[in-house]
Amino acid sequence: MDLTRFEKTRLISARSFQLSLGAPPLLKTEKGESMLDIARRELTEKKIPLAVVRSFPSGEVTKVTP
Repeated sequence: MDLTRFEKTRLISARSFQLSLGAPPLLKTEKGESMLDIARRELTEKKIPLAVVRSFPSGEVTKVTP
């Protein structure tokens, strides 16, 4: 299953917040790179340590990892 654009945005914003609070980046960073840029690259390279949990009206719950 693919992530929606809203889920991608939520993951990037949550990860950039974690990075701004001092969480270590999971890939090599370049000098001057913003937290948002790092989070985007982590998502693109599938290194982001977050997942999306979708719950449906039928009661089914799925976990989507990027």
